[in-house]
Amino acid sequence: MGNKTINIAIIAAAVVLGAFILSSGWVKSKQQNQTITVTGSAQQDFVSDLIVWSGYYSRNNYSLQEANAQLKADAETIRKYLLKNGVKQNEIKFSAVSIQKNYKTITNSDYSRTETFDGYNLSQTVTVESKNVDKLESLSREVTQLIDQGIELTSETPSYLYTKLADLKHELISNATKDASSRAGKVATNAGSGLGKLRKADLGIFQITGQNSTEDYTYGGAYNTSSKNKTITVTVKLQFGIN
Repeated sequence: MGNKTINIAIIAAAVVLGAFILSSGWVKSKQQNQTITVTGSAQQDFVSDLIVWSGYYSRNNYSLQEANAQLKADAETIRKYLLKNGVKQNEIKFSAVSIQKNYKTITNSDYSRTETFDGYNLSQTVTVESKNVDKLESLSREVTQLIDQGIELTSETPSYLYTKLADLKHELISNATKDASSRAGKVATNAGSGLGKLRKADLGIFQITGQNSTEDYTYGGAYNTSSKNKTITVTVKLQFGIN
């Protein structure tokens, strides 16, 4: 009778111990399946180091040869003007000449309409790409002085670019990743847990906007080219396990 009682007690203890082990394993397994997902960000201001400016001009004439000669003269005047104002020869590019026939509509006495040839329109674009941002920025505003020389030049808004953008992106990705890791560590600590291994990492879209602007971020990423002073922002989403 005594031995039977001892056996029953041993069996009961084994069952309790087994249940405890199973329960501990389940809790540990459940904990290991839990994750923390955080988003880190990094932002930096920078100044464009490359400017691209274009100007459009044209000539109209009933003679194709004369229109072409006038356009060539305009191109030479523009080239000399740019060189005189500090632009380098290798920074100046002229597009191919575009030729278009003009027509005007004449209403006849019977109210019918006739399309009549009204001469040729020849047009061309001059583009300057320079790292001397301040000089070309100023020149793009003053280039309308060429109008005084009889050239109908339309000055476009300059585009501001940055040649070291790839290096800047790498730096921001690193900073955003550090920010996300720090956030995850604080969340885990505040929850009374330990931060586990990184399970997943997703890079967000780069957003480049004008400094102090009200531009909205876009789903596919933004790249402002109208502002010389810009701000770049990047986000990184990380997922960690919990210990």
